[in-house]
Amino acid sequence: MTALLRTEGIMKAYGGVQALNGAAIAVEEGTVAGLIGPNGSGKTTLFNVITGYERPDAGHVWFGNWQITGLAPDKVFAAGIGRTFQLTRIFPRLTVIENMLIAAQSKDRPKNLLAWPGRDAWTHHRRHAMDLLAFLGIERHADVLAGSLSYGQRKLLELAYVLVADPAVILLDEPAGGVNPTLINLIGDRIRQLNTDKGKTFLLVEHNMEFVMGLCSTITVLESGATVVSGPPDIVRTDKRVLDAYLGADLDEETAGNEEGR
Repeated sequence: MTALLRTEGIMKAYGGVQALNGAAIAVEEGTVAGLIGPNGSGKTTLFNVITGYERPDAGHVWFGNWQITGLAPDKVFAAGIGRTFQLTRIFPRLTVIENMLIAAQSKDRPKNLLAWPGRDAWTHHRRHAMDLLAFLGIERHADVLAGSLSYGQRKLLELAYVLVADPAVILLDEPAGGVNPTLINLIGDRIRQLNTDKGKTFLLVEHNMEFVMGLCSTITVLESGATVVSGPPDIVRTDKRVLDAYLGADLDEETAGNEEGR
């Protein structure tokens, strides 16, 4: 298998704080990969470097054979890497379908911003957008203002917003964060379906260990901005370095606790 997305030796400091210290990750094409670590370990910073929201002090980001280090976020998105955020980023004063149509155009937007797509293109974009909203169960909200959606619905809209541009790699920043168990299960099922049926590649940051361990085939652990270990869930969850990074918490016990609390 070939790594579709990888980072090498990523360094990033903010003043005297070293957020990333040689962080490395490899995401194989057609897999669901996880990125975990304690709070402050550099997970979101690494996402930001990959997607162009931060420039690394050193190191490289590769997308296939293309080095994309330092590209602007819109260029990274147009290249085929989409992402969501810990705090959802939508256009609250636009309707749900208008949010989707903006994303649909952004991947291949013409240089001349006045060169709007023709009727056939708009019809295709709208049909595709509605299909994705239905896939995520929020199609009935297509014509309401996005700002009126619940937090969980905004999470679904942001995922649909990313999917409508058909990226090759999808980065999800805490997709299960702050949502109820029913919605967590829906999101997990949809990720599996997109991976199995469409071959979509995912990299997700998540604190919900049960969600990560049950969904990802490979997990990379960051601690203090450096990669501690990377491998299958069964290996990662029993690695002493991982247990130490989580302040001695046994991940198996944490997972068991999540099951009991359902």
